[in-house]
Amino acid sequence: MATQVRVVLHLLLLHIFAGKKAGPVCVEVDPETEAVKGEFMKLKCVYCMKREEISATTTVEWYYIGPDKREVLIYEYYDEPREPQNVEDYWKGRLVWNGSKDMQDISIGILNVTLNDTGTYKCMAVRLYKYTFFKSTGTWKVTIDLKVKERASQDITALYSQIMMYVLLVFLTFWLLVEMIYCYRKISKSDDQAQDNATDYLAIPSENKENPGPAVTE
Repeated sequence: MATQVRVVLHLLLLHIFAGKKAGPVCVEVDPETEAVKGEFMKLKCVYCMKREEISATTTVEWYYIGPDKREVLIYEYYDEPREPQNVEDYWKGRLVWNGSKDMQDISIGILNVTLNDTGTYKCMAVRLYKYTFFKSTGTWKVTIDLKVKERASQDITALYSQIMMYVLLVFLTFWLLVEMIYCYRKISKSDDQAQDNATDYLAIPSENKENPGPAVTE
């Protein structure tokens, strides 16, 4: 039993340290579509590299499509993030790069969101892959239909999921504690029984000496 407990503890420690050393994983998730007036809003656009060992160059363009259906270039990334040269005054100083250095997360953020920011945002990316003997190109597009609200709406599903996650975490922690206590008591009881058996075994010769059998007569 003691050996089994040690094996379980070693596996748990290995899992913890392996989780700490593991790098971030790229996941292409759906972006948020609701913003709150006056707050920061991340326009999420993720373009994962299928093989990270391949050298690649990525260029990005962000467009805004308002109620008039006019497509306006509002932000771009060519070697570095920047505002377009002829960007409209409305967008100057309000957009920031919010992506990653490896260019898998190519998101931008809106500072101090207003109700007029409601509309469609389009993320357009072109990636040039550089192989040993040739080059290839890949494209990516993400469209976000953003709605700006005066106040944040409470997401009941997310709240319920968060509560269930904490309940499950508490349950698993309690279960692990109970199992460890049970194993500890089991090991202690086994050690006590082994010690008692050893004491009884050593005591048998002494009793035979103190109570010798009847003398043998010829």
